[in-house]
Amino acid sequence: MTNTPVTTWSLEQTDPSDLLPAIAPDGDVRIVRSEVPSPEFSRYLYASVGGDILWIDRLHWTFAQWREHLDRPGVETWVVYDRGTPGGYVELEPQDDGVVEIVYFGLVPAFRGRRLGGHLLSYGAARAWDLADRWPGRPPTKRVWLHTCSLDGVHAMDNYQRRGFKLYDTQVEEVTLVTTPGPWPGAYPA
Repeated sequence: MTNTPVTTWSLEQTDPSDLLPAIAPDGDVRIVRSEVPSPEFSRYLYASVGGDILWIDRLHWTFAQWREHLDRPGVETWVVYDRGTPGGYVELEPQDDGVVEIVYFGLVPAFRGRRLGGHLLSYGAARAWDLADRWPGRPPTKRVWLHTCSLDGVHAMDNYQRRGFKLYDTQVEEVTLVTTPGPWPGAYPA
């Protein structure tokens, strides 16, 4: 195991007008809310998208932990499909006082570089802004935030900023790098 410094950037939008949507890609690309909580499907998305960028914090979760998380009012998973195949997702989690976090966002490695990421992020941020419309009793969204780090994809920060997210915090910490279970070794170029 190796220790390495990792920079984490926190970004936010404080008004729906901050969102700068990307152009929708050509072809049969759809974004659909996964309305039936499915621990199996959510774990598949999490491991498939984050396997090569060291998403490990949920890998140990049990079925019951996934179920409990997904059953929380306001937690939403939006999935991008390219010709019927899930290519990535965005997970929204409401917090107190009208704040919504984009907890996870990304594409399966085989779907990167197809102009899906900007479109998915735009759509996910828009759904964060109108989340209260789908969840009676939730306060209207006043702020949407997310974080990214130096281990994420090389285009992540640029995509967030091009969608209108503004940097508000930067942290650096030493992290022990570990081996993740996916994607399969040699499946995609490093």
